[in-house]
Amino acid sequence: MGSHTGAGQRGSASVEHAALVLLIALVACAVAAVVSLDGPDQHNSLASAIAQKQRCAVRFPDPCWQDPLTAAYGRGLDGVVRALAPAPSTMLGPAGLGLVGVDYRRCRQAHCATPLPGPAGLHLTIANRRTTAFTSVREGRSPGAGVEIDYWIYRPTIGWELIRRLVDRSELASYAGTPLLDSADPVLVPLETLLGRDDAKFPPGEIPPWQGRIESQWAR
Repeated sequence: MGSHTGAGQRGSASVEHAALVLLIALVACAVAAVVSLDGPDQHNSLASAIAQKQRCAVRFPDPCWQDPLTAAYGRGLDGVVRALAPAPSTMLGPAGLGLVGVDYRRCRQAHCATPLPGPAGLHLTIANRRTTAFTSVREGRSPGAGVEIDYWIYRPTIGWELIRRLVDRSELASYAGTPLLDSADPVLVPLETLLGRDDAKFPPGEIPPWQGRIESQWAR
C-alpha cells in the first residue's frame, strides 16, 4: 500500500512539473510576442528605464522618482533651472567640425560630439549621445538677493563654455512650474550631486573651471 501511494505521489508531481514547464513556456512566448509588436524601440525604452532605476539607487540618496534637478535644487528651483537652460548650439572645433555640448563621462572625442544634421542635432549626436549641459546654482545670502545659475557646456577638444543666468527672486515663481521632461534639450546634470566630479581627469585645455569649487548638496 505504501509503495502504491509513493508511486501515485511521484506521478502527480510529474504532471504538476510538466504543467509548470508548459506555463513558463506560454508566458515566454507571450512576452516575446509583446516585444515583437511593440518594436525594438519600446523594448529599449523598458531596458533603459530599468537601468535608470538601478543607477539612481546608487547615485542618489533620495527617492529614485525624483528628477536629478529636484534632487539637487528642490521643487520650484528645479523648474527655474530647466526653464532658463540655453538651447544646444554648435561651436567650431580645431578640426573645423561643429560640436555640441555632451556629457564628458560618455564622450571625450570630437566625433561623438558632432550633431546629427538638421534639427535632430539639437537632441542627438551622430554617436547617439544626448546634448548636455552641467549646472550649478548659487543663491544670494542677503534678503531679496537673486539666484545665479551657471550652465557649463563641455565640447571635446574645445573645453568648457559658461553661460550664466541671474534671476531676480520676484521672477522665480513664474518659472517654477516648468515641466521636467526627459525629452527636453539639453540634458541637465547638476554638478552638486555629480559623484566623482573632482576626480575626473582632463587633458590640458579641457580642465573644468568648476572643479574643486562646487559644494555637494542634496535638496530635501
